[in-house]
Amino acid sequence: MKRSKIALLLMCAMLFLLTACAHGGNIENVEIPDWKPSEIYTDAEIEAAFKTVKDYFSGEFDGCTLTKLYYPGDTFADEFSEWATQYEADEAIVIYSDFDVDSSGGDGSLNPNSTYENWKWILVRDTGGTWKHADHGYG
Repeated sequence: MKRSKIALLLMCAMLFLLTACAHGGNIENVEIPDWKPSEIYTDAEIEAAFKTVKDYFSGEFDGCTLTKLYYPGDTFADEFSEWATQYEADEAIVIYSDFDVDSSGGDGSLNPNSTYENWKWILVRDTGGTWKHADHGYG
């Protein structure tokens, strides 16, 4: 009985250490303001795009904290088909974000102790499929 308690405590300690050492960006307190209804995508499709960005950010943006995600409306509707063609997909959407970078500079390609605003995420999908990250950055 005593050994099983010790084993359980050791497993809990290992799980805690693995969780504490997990890499990736922080997405815990992302602000998502209301957006103007889209004539192209449903709210559920836009929310799915937000989830795709959060999933990518949490896995790839070490040392960064995602602070805001927003759909800029159908502003880029003319470019959606170009992006879809470029990435060999049926549809594309753009999502914008703001995020903070800690003193590490993320993966070294970002400015340490800085804030990035209006960071563009291009997501693509085949008709009826799930959004996939295609590209990101300024531009």
